Amino acid sequence: MKNYTNKYFDISKPVFIPSALITVFFVTFTIIFNEQAEAGFSSFRSYMSENFGWFINIAINYFLFFVIFIAFSRFGKIRIGGKKARPDFNKFSWIAMLFSAGMGIGLVYFSVAEPMLHFSNPIEAGLSGVEKSKLAMKHTFFHYGFHVWGIYTLLGIALAYFTFNKKAPLSIKSTLKPLFGNYMNSFVGHAIDVVAVLATLFGLATTLGFGAVQFTTGISELSGLSNSVNLQILSIIGITLIATVSVLSGLNKGLKYLSNFNMIIAGIVFLFVLIVGSTVLLFDGFVESLGLYLTDFFEMSTYRNQYGEEGKWFKSWSMFYWVWWISWSPFVGTFIARISKGRTLQDIAIYGLLVPSLFSMLWMSVLGGTASDMQLNSVIDLAQVVADDSSMGLFKMLENLPYYKITAILSIILVGTFFITSSDSGSLVVDFMTSGGKLDAPKGQKVFWAFMEGSIAIALLIGGGLSALQSASISTGFPFAIILIFVSISLLKSLKQDDQLKKK
Repeated sequence: MKNYTNKYFDISKPVFIPSALITVFFVTFTIIFNEQAEAGFSSFRSYMSENFGWFINIAINYFLFFVIFIAFSRFGKIRIGGKKARPDFNKFSWIAMLFSAGMGIGLVYFSVAEPMLHFSNPIEAGLSGVEKSKLAMKHTFFHYGFHVWGIYTLLGIALAYFTFNKKAPLSIKSTLKPLFGNYMNSFVGHAIDVVAVLATLFGLATTLGFGAVQFTTGISELSGLSNSVNLQILSIIGITLIATVSVLSGLNKGLKYLSNFNMIIAGIVFLFVLIVGSTVLLFDGFVESLGLYLTDFFEMSTYRNQYGEEGKWFKSWSMFYWVWWISWSPFVGTFIARISKGRTLQDIAIYGLLVPSLFSMLWMSVLGGTASDMQLNSVIDLAQVVADDSSMGLFKMLENLPYYKITAILSIILVGTFFITSSDSGSLVVDFMTSGGKLDAPKGQKVFWAFMEGSIAIALLIGGGLSALQSASISTGFPFAIILIFVSISLLKSLKQDDQLKKK
């Protein structure tokens, strides 16, 4: 019997049971043998970065240009759910939900941290302060730009098309049936869905870990409490409980309203920094950084031979980001598919690529640009602050602007709500995958996976902190990059077959 159903669970046993067992084993092992786990995470991360970085470089470029091709090909006019389908959500809520799921915590955590870390350790030697700032913003744009959303929208388009147009279950193996046929009904197909579940859980746990660290940094700054691992664990437990309540309320209530609330709070913080900071300078910086990013787009997209220790910069930055985003793609792609009924493939591709990317760049330009301005004018040595504790950068930047306590509280709320929406939407997605593609799993199942996500984040923080979080993403990002390539080929094959049938 492949499926098991009762009041609290409705599961696909070949996917749910291995995913749950591997997750429980990982959490238990990491907590009990935390020192060995930390050493293992570090070794694995180095090995994969050194030997397979070239593959990731090729893959992320391929994903982006595949999505652009779909958008402007004859397939772009295909409507998810059929010609008469209409969207379930208005455009603002749709964009807010996909953006909150796809980027939230990372934008807040790294808004000041990344530009300042690039400033301290530039990819080129012998630069002036201004030159280091320009280079820092260019690479920050690169890591939060079009490549990220190329990964997400590729899988989102594929899953939406196969689920709503081909009436297949909402699962990764469904997207591969045109290519591999009945193999997807065997152990191979179930294994692919297990990899997708684990990629989602570990990618999400990485984000939740970063969120917990920054959330408790803000609490510590305002309250004077020590920013300890224990406080981070308590924060994860508390926010996970809130996320559980949200996920139980359903997609059209808790998650929709929280995503809209996220966008409003993010907008308030963004506009405040823009207005009280050097407004014209920040707009100038955005335009110049965007120009540098686009001008050097292809060079950055294939860059690997860094100065100094061979490959060090790439392994520390681009490599981590790409596999982190890839490990998130089952989660974000499935979520995009679930909320995109009634949209055309072109809508998903263009809005999915442009709107979140440009907003991310503008966000980074305003917060990171303000930090760079403070650094260059010796207001505060944010580069050193971030070098000592990367989670502290945002709060120290805000401390040098008016109304610090208000903006700090808003930032803490923003991190908290992004944490909740990420956990909430992650639980929904894992429910889809472990129930055999059903769109509405029982409540007990939702609670189980919400708790599992929090448990993995806690285990990783205990077993090596931020380094362990990064290693966890790499471990699941690599195999899923291969799966994504096959998904794109399978999608194209199915689109061509349907197109030929229409012409007959």
